[in-house]
Amino acid sequence: MAKAVIIGIPGETGLWLADLDAGTIKPLNPTGDLATVNDLRKTGGTFVNNVDLAVAVSSVQVALSGHVDG
Repeated sequence: MAKAVIIGIPGETGLWLADLDAGTIKPLNPTGDLATVNDLRKTGGTFVNNVDLAVAVSSVQVALSGHVDG
């Protein structure tokens, strides 16, 4: 099972690293292949690997309420 998730959100140039064990999220400076796919993302591309659900919501409250706002 994955213990970390790398997140990129439209409108943000940077990436985030979520450490599931520690319960933390930190900015990530991509290098190597990750930098390459991040550059593709910046031009509108999408890269998904080993994730079966991902939803961006407008606030924590929306997520906690169980809603999936567009």
